[in-house]
Amino acid sequence: MTPEQVTLVQSSWEQVKPISEQAAELFYGRLFELDPSLKPLFKGDMKEQGKKLMAMLNLAVTSLTKLDAIVPAVQDLGRRHVQYGVPDESYQTVGEALLWTLDKGLGEAFTEDVKEAWTQTYVTLSTVMLDAAHESEPAVS
Repeated sequence: MTPEQVTLVQSSWEQVKPISEQAAELFYGRLFELDPSLKPLFKGDMKEQGKKLMAMLNLAVTSLTKLDAIVPAVQDLGRRHVQYGVPDESYQTVGEALLWTLDKGLGEAFTEDVKEAWTQTYVTLSTVMLDAAHESEPAVS
């Protein structure tokens, strides 16, 4: 990610934070619309799940200039997603739901440059999660 992309993600996130509860509702609504089979993976209170999502996104966004500091936490999240039964293909669906949510939440401020910056952010973090998820798999011979 370029420094400009980091700035775009961080400044656009500042616009999302005041509407984080609504953004979480939009995100999960879109996620389950795109892939209803993911809904049973979420067994708890969805408002609480939304708060966790927004807190995790906030940590990631604020740490973009020092990604090394959050890599272990992101790896742990990837390993936990394996335990929750999250399929690999859902990462693409989550990315799609995230970009859709940002588009709805930011409106005209969700420019092509902002979209590309968020895409890079998501690809970077989800790749770390998936790599960690696959570390724990037994080798196939």
